[in-house]
Amino acid sequence: MRSVTYSMSVSLDGYIVGPDGDFDWGLPDEVFRFWIDEIRDVGVHLMGRRLYETMLYWETADQDPALDDAGREWAALWNPLPKVVFSTTLSTVRGNARLASGGVAEEIERLRAEPGEGEIAIGGATLAAEAAAAGLIDEYRTMVYPVLVGGGIPYFPRHERRVDLELVETRTFGSKVVYLRHRVTR
Repeated sequence: MRSVTYSMSVSLDGYIVGPDGDFDWGLPDEVFRFWIDEIRDVGVHLMGRRLYETMLYWETADQDPALDDAGREWAALWNPLPKVVFSTTLSTVRGNARLASGGVAEEIERLRAEPGEGEIAIGGATLAAEAAAAGLIDEYRTMVYPVLVGGGIPYFPRHERRVDLELVETRTFGSKVVYLRHRVTR
C-alpha cells in the first residue's frame, strides 16, 4: 500500500508560516538539495489552495534566467508530478494538477486503491490536519528551522488525538536546520 507522508518546513515553535504569513526563514539553502532528492520518491502530491498558489511559480520557473541548476532540477521533477488540489474557491488549476473531487480521506483511499508507484505526499497544514484526524498519515517529516516566529499556521493541528511515533531518521544541516522523520506506530 502506498504510504502517506506529510512534509514541510517548520519553525522551532511549530509554525509553517509566521503570524504575518511570512516564511522567509524557511527559504531554500543547502536543504533545497535534500527536498530535490525527497521529491523523487513522490508519486502524487496533495495540496490545498494556498500551497498550490505558492507553488505555481515553478510552472514557468524554467523561463527565469536567474534560476540556478538546482532550481531547474526541481522544476523538472515538480512539473510532471501529478498534483491534487483541494479548494472550494478555485474552478480550474494549471499544469499537471487536477481539482479533488471529494474529501481528503476519499481521495487518499482512491489513490491507494489505484495502481501506482511512489508516496502520496501531503503539503499544507489544513489538509494534513484532515488526513491526520482520519488516521491516514503514515509519516511526518519536519525540517525544523532554528527560529521562533511566535504564531501563525501550526504544523500540527491544535486538537489532534494522540499519535505514537517512532523516530526513523534525523539529519542536521550546516545551517543548523534539523530534519526529523517519524513513522506512525500502529
